[in-house]
Amino acid sequence: MNDCIFCKIINDEIPSQKVFEDEHLVVFKDISPKAPVHLLVVPRKHIASLNEADESDRELMAHVMLTIPKIAEQAGLQAGYRTVLNTGKGGGQEVFHIHFHVLGGGPMPFA
Repeated sequence: MNDCIFCKIINDEIPSQKVFEDEHLVVFKDISPKAPVHLLVVPRKHIASLNEADESDRELMAHVMLTIPKIAEQAGLQAGYRTVLNTGKGGGQEVFHIHFHVLGGGPMPFA
């Protein structure tokens, strides 16, 4: 996707504060944090939203869910954290590349 900001971050075309990456994911700090720790977990594969994920994405989605606790622990969120996935414009999604918010380290914004 030529105009996707997250694809550009993944490809190092736009700078970010990356905290983790592997062959499937890139994790970086949100530029408008809603909590003391606010990370975005972004698959390297461009999927517009959860609605566009399909059976071929099963292993990727499992990898995301199993990696988030490790990322949260690395970020010092042993007391707990919130994981948020916004889907579609009506669900609050602003960037149409599936991504998971990991928030913690203080008072939580409303879900």
